[in-house]
Amino acid sequence: MVNQLFSCDWGTTSFRLRLINVKDSTVLAETTAGRGIAAVYNEWVAAGLPENERMGFYKRIIQKHIDLLQTGSLPNIPVIISGMGSSSIGITELPYGEIPFDIAASHLPVKALNADNDCTHPILLVSGLKSTRDVMRGEETMLAGANFKREGAALFIFPGTHSKHVLVKDSLLVDTNTYMTGELFDLLTSKSILSKSVKKNETGLINSSFAEGVKEAATGNLLNVLFHVRSNQLLGNISPEANYDYLSGLVLGAELKYLPENRNKLYLVCSDGLADRYILAIELICPGREITRIHADKALVEAHCKLAKHFL
Repeated sequence: MVNQLFSCDWGTTSFRLRLINVKDSTVLAETTAGRGIAAVYNEWVAAGLPENERMGFYKRIIQKHIDLLQTGSLPNIPVIISGMGSSSIGITELPYGEIPFDIAASHLPVKALNADNDCTHPILLVSGLKSTRDVMRGEETMLAGANFKREGAALFIFPGTHSKHVLVKDSLLVDTNTYMTGELFDLLTSKSILSKSVKKNETGLINSSFAEGVKEAATGNLLNVLFHVRSNQLLGNISPEANYDYLSGLVLGAELKYLPENRNKLYLVCSDGLADRYILAIELICPGREITRIHADKALVEAHCKLAKHFL
């Protein structure tokens, strides 16, 4: 078994690399300076390189960040990559595992990539899962590393660019649904007509505006209430900063509006950045609903350590 590993979470729009002590899952160093898979894929296409050089293109990026992260000589330390690295726009596309899926790190579909001149560290690439009409890459790994009571039915919410709602029964992942919440919010605030009506609030969440958005989306039609962002500006109802949080509430309210119909135990698996918004939105839609928080970063690191102990 290896003593240390590089843990890489490479998402559509994000990148995080950590040096981990496997025995106790402690983080020794980390960086988030890299680009998400979508940006790297666009760079790959723009470079016009042949398909057989694609893996090397991505591996050189990994090596660059390892070189920047490590503070001493760490030869042969393996890298475990989960998320979009195994997707059609990633390092190399791996087939999905099938849902229903028995949640265990040792069951995750993986592929080993040998060290070479492009990356001097061996890589273990983790694939995702698919149902008959949905897919996930990355959330299944966090779920395998999460500490939760594996009895009965539970709903796991993974906020993000493409939020995942995952149904688990005992230790079996039985269904997943994707909500394009983060991507829609980004498009609306940067490229739509609504972008002129909002301004990011740098001082913190304006709870009242966010709550109003959640409630409107939870009870109304999203295609209708989205235009209220525009009319708020035209009629001078609220500030652009408040309007930004109102819009945030609208998209979260639309994602979570079905929750009163789902009475399963509820887990929220996310980093600190989104936790407050999701907890507030859930409390508004489902007053008194018990929410168990699982930190996404800790779950991912734990899963990568379990993978290292089993495969490396």
